[in-house]
Amino acid sequence: MDNRNYSQITFEFSEVPADHENAASLGVRVKSLKTEPEPAKAPETEAETPVAEAATMPVKKSTRGRKSLKALDAEADLVNIPDDETLFQRQYYSIGEVADMFGVNQSLLRFWENEFDIIQPRKNRKGDRHFRPIDIKNLELIYDLLRRRKLTIEGAKDFLKKNSKASAHFEMIQSLQSLKGFLHEIKAAL
Repeated sequence: MDNRNYSQITFEFSEVPADHENAASLGVRVKSLKTEPEPAKAPETEAETPVAEAATMPVKKSTRGRKSLKALDAEADLVNIPDDETLFQRQYYSIGEVADMFGVNQSLLRFWENEFDIIQPRKNRKGDRHFRPIDIKNLELIYDLLRRRKLTIEGAKDFLKKNSKASAHFEMIQSLQSLKGFLHEIKAAL
């Protein structure tokens, strides 16, 4: 079977004279037939079948929709929040800077601001959000609850209501994780 794609087919219709004896002639003649040129193919070998070609071709993943849990796990460790000394040197951070720190969209930060009462960035007359370092710490806690612990929005709200010292617990966990990383470095050096 011919696998070529036809881009244009034109027909010319004409009347067939009644005295014409040949019944096979219907009066339709193909006037123009243009096909798209076929790409040059190398001769197929036994190892190079269409199934093998499909398996070796990279599959382009869609960038739309929800991310997979594996992708979220991989991104959860990529948070680039500076240490407290560096963080508290500035009074305000723009929403773009904070979004870059967490590796999320600015719209997600605005959504979290609407959902969680502990995030209260300052807004200027124009409506631009400026996050204080304490807001960034609160965002880090929310990010941990939602992305690392996989809680829902409602679950994270309940956790924050029930655990009034949740931020203190979170800071303790962070310091223990940094100590663990330090000990792993010492172990690797031995």
